[in-house]
Amino acid sequence: MKEGISVRRLRLLARLRSRHRAREGRFMVEGIRGAGEVLRSGVPVEFALVSPRLESTERGRSLSLELSAAGVETVQVDDTDLAQAADTETPQGVILVCPEPTGSLDELPEDPGARYLVVDGVQDPGNLGTLVRAAGAFGVSAVILLHGTTDPWSPKAVRAAAGALLGRPAVRAGVEPFLEWARRRGVSLWAAAAGGTDVATLRPSTPWGLVVGNEGEGVGSQVTEEVAGTVGVPMPGGTESLNVGVAGAILLYVLAREGQG
Repeated sequence: MKEGISVRRLRLLARLRSRHRAREGRFMVEGIRGAGEVLRSGVPVEFALVSPRLESTERGRSLSLELSAAGVETVQVDDTDLAQAADTETPQGVILVCPEPTGSLDELPEDPGARYLVVDGVQDPGNLGTLVRAAGAFGVSAVILLHGTTDPWSPKAVRAAAGALLGRPAVRAGVEPFLEWARRRGVSLWAAAAGGTDVATLRPSTPWGLVVGNEGEGVGSQVTEEVAGTVGVPMPGGTESLNVGVAGAILLYVLAREGQG
């Protein structure tokens, strides 16, 4: 375990908290739960910052042992320095820096039973995190992030996803390459939309993809022109619309159940 962090790494952490994060090809994970998810996922860890606070709980002490067992380079800092490096107001004593996973549409395995979550222009990291967590919970094969979607590896998005993006393929793609890929793979696309077909009545053929769109504008026109139809959640209570994260989670839950029937 090393004592103290270099100026170079402090500057790196500052960039990873900024809008320039993507240029670094790395992302940061804060907290005991997130760090544990990283270690279990097998994603490489470039280095870890730990402070005395990590040793103050049983979960923290257990994580410290896991970091040691995994051979992760660990830099010991005090709680004040860790707080300055963190993106959260009350860090739990650990920050990991990891290389950003890379991949492409063509690297996704051809699977006639595949189910995809396609995110088209969602801007709020919390909404994206909710959608990614739902994808993990309901057995989605891969998450496809179209250009214009918020950075999935920003600190806020990583925290909101609670590690779910680490457990399955997640690729970024432009709209045109994605649509060409979907045609080639025979993926049936369904766009989430208020007033769409009641999801409980839909029996989509596989492979299928649920497309969720921007919080204000919905699914973009290029994708809408290619979908088999729209799908929605009936709201007999009179609510006008649902948050995109909530709506997407409900749609994935119902579609996953239908796929088991």
